Amino acid sequence: MTIGAWGGVVKVMRMSDKQVHRLVHYVFKHLKDGEAVEFKQKEDQVFARAVAIIKEELQREVALDREVNAMMDDLERQNPGSFERYKMFPLLKKRLAKQKGMVL
Repeated sequence: MTIGAWGGVVKVMRMSDKQVHRLVHYVFKHLKDGEAVEFKQKEDQVFARAVAIIKEELQREVALDREVNAMMDDLERQNPGSFERYKMFPLLKKRLAKQKGMVL
C-alpha cells in the first residue's frame, strides 16, 4: 500500500524482480508440462522477454495510478467537501484503463 499526497491509502501492486521471475517460471513450467507450448527461440531468451513484458506492464499501471491521482486532485479542487476519493479512484482507474486498452 502507498500513502497518497492527500493522506489516503491506495493499494498498489508491487512485485519484486524475484517475484516476477517466479511468476514467469511457474507459467513456463505449467505450459511445458502440459505440452501447450514449444519455443522457437532459446528458452532463456523467451524467459527474459516475458519478464521484461511483465515489468513494462507493471510500470504502465504505476503511471496510470499517477494519472488517476492527478485527475482526482483536479476533481477534488472543483468539488470540495463532498468528494470521496476512495470511491472515485477505482472507477476512474477502470475507465481510463479501458480507454487506453489496458487490462487490470
